[in-house]
Parts: sequence; C-alpha cells; structure tokens
Amino acid sequence: MSTTSFNPDTDPSTEVNLIKSAADAKATRESEGDSVVESVNPLYHESGIAKRAGIVDLSIMVTAIVAPLVGFVFAIYYCWNVGWVSWPYLVMLVVAWMISGMGVTIGFHRLLTHGSFETYRPIRALFMFFGALSVEGSPLVWCAVHRRHHALSDHPGDPHSPHLHGEGVWNSIKGFFYGHCGWLLTHAWSSPDLKRYVPDLLQEKLLVAVDRMYYMWVIMSLAIPAGIGYLIAGGWDGALLGVLWGGLARIFLGHHITWSINSICHVFGRRQYQTTDRSTNNMLCAILGFGEGWHNNHHAFPTSARHGLSWWQLDTSWLVILTMKKLGLAWNVKIPSERARESRRITR
Repeated sequence: MSTTSFNPDTDPSTEVNLIKSAADAKATRESEGDSVVESVNPLYHESGIAKRAGIVDLSIMVTAIVAPLVGFVFAIYYCWNVGWVSWPYLVMLVVAWMISGMGVTIGFHRLLTHGSFETYRPIRALFMFFGALSVEGSPLVWCAVHRRHHALSDHPGDPHSPHLHGEGVWNSIKGFFYGHCGWLLTHAWSSPDLKRYVPDLLQEKLLVAVDRMYYMWVIMSLAIPAGIGYLIAGGWDGALLGVLWGGLARIFLGHHITWSINSICHVFGRRQYQTTDRSTNNMLCAILGFGEGWHNNHHAFPTSARHGLSWWQLDTSWLVILTMKKLGLAWNVKIPSERARESRRITR
C-alpha cells in the first residue's frame, strides 16, 4: 500500500489535459463543419451558460434550495424566542454536518470523481451513502457535473463558473450568484450527460444501485435526526428539533459551504499554482469545507488526494484519507511530486 506521486503533464485526468481534450474535441467538430461545441448544444446559450431547466426539475431544485433555508431561519427564530437549543441537538448538527460533508469531499469528490485513492467496496459504498445524506445530488450526477467543470473550468460550458456573464459590476454579481446556486436551476444540473462524463462509474453496479435510491437517502437525511430527536426528548417536539438542526439547518450549512467553493473560490483568494482558470485558495472555505477551499491547488493537481499542499494548509479530508492509509483501508493514494509542484508554482 503506497502513496503515489504523479506528474500533472502526463496524468490524463489532470485539469490541463482535460482542457486539452475538450479543446481537441471542439477542433474536431469545427473541422467537420460544426460551430463551437457548447453553442450547438440546445441546452446551452451561445455564451456557454446553461438554459433554465424544465418545470419539474426547476421545482425540485427550488425546493432543495429554499426548504433548508426556511428550516435554518425557523431554527434561529426558535432560539431567539424560546431559548438556545440544548447541547444534544448542537452535537447532532455538527456530527451530521461532518459525516455528510466528508461523504462529499472524500467520497463523491476525491474518491469517485478523481480516483485519488482506492479503498474496499463496502467503504466506498459507505462514503456514497454519507455523501447522499448531504442532499447535494446523487453520486453519479455530482461526479458528472464536477468532471465537466474540470474539463471546461471558467470557459464556456463550465456548469458553474462565475465568470461567464460579461464585464461590469452587475454582471459580476449575476455571475457570482449563478456560480453559487443559480446554476442548479439550469440544465447544467438537470442534464449532466452521464454517459459522456462518468462512463466508468456507470459500470459499477453497487454505485448505480446507491445512486438509484438517492431520494430514499434524502428522506433518511431528515428521518434519522427526527428519530434521534424523538428519543432524546421523548416526544414530537424533540423530533421537530431534530429535523430542524440535524436535518434542514445542517443541510443549509453544508450546501452553502460547498457552493462557496464554486463561487468564492473562483473569485476571492490567492493563487499558488498556474492553471487555465481563475481558481483560488481561500482559507475560510478550506476550514469550513474540510480542505476543499484550497481550490487552486486542486485545479492544478485534480487527482491529488491532498488539497492542502503546504504544511500549514489544513485539509481535514486529507487527514482522514491519511489515517485510512495508515490503517490499511486506503491505498494507491495520489499526491503530486515536489518537482511537479515546483513546475506549476507561481513566483511572486
């Protein structure tokens, strides 16, 4: 069981080579008489921004965005008028946030999307279940969207770039909102093209089975904290508090932390490595996002299991993966070599 160093210029799954692949595909289509790749896609505008989703998908996503917000506001209102919630519900909020959050950062992102390490199938499935509890989409959809993001990052066709709306203050504001959560109301989310972006994952029967039961996991994401709250308080008041704090408020916080990686970490922060996009490192997003906020590092070395590449860059997800490796639960763990990092480093 080893930690594998890789060269980003020869690894076919790195961002630069994904961009090159997309550019090659575009050139091929143009040579055959087609126009720009995304402009011939009926689901996208010529600007490369996805068109609004259909009424059913739109309704589902509006509910997914608004319901956790309403729950969070009601939870705050409860605290203001009744008194601070007791510590078991606070523990429930934090623990559920960490479990579901790392299900996304470790499971959906580093394990499934980028294959930055390997583990046993039951552990792989467990991370998929944890990630689904975040209510950020099914595993296959999440991975397909993210792979598309890397292939076209901050270029036309990127599912959630904040930089495709033009110049000026108002367009920048619109772009930021679009990159944060507006894109979820478009075909960029509802039509992810699974066969094109995750053909390898579609071959995994266990993963496909977990994916098909996604809405059951969503229900469980609320039912589990409701049941725990009922047991704590011995009544339905406790179940309601469980849904509010362990369910909706937790989902709200998790959503906006994840979405901040798409918006804030492509606008605000520092750049440590050369990339073909405008990704940045943002310490606050990294702390709250279990290491995902070292986003420029990630775009420079997408298949790296470690995003906090400097000793001082806290990456909680990496610490979990490293612990798994030491326990024999993870292997073929990829991190970029020092030479590869120096070749991309921005000198100031």
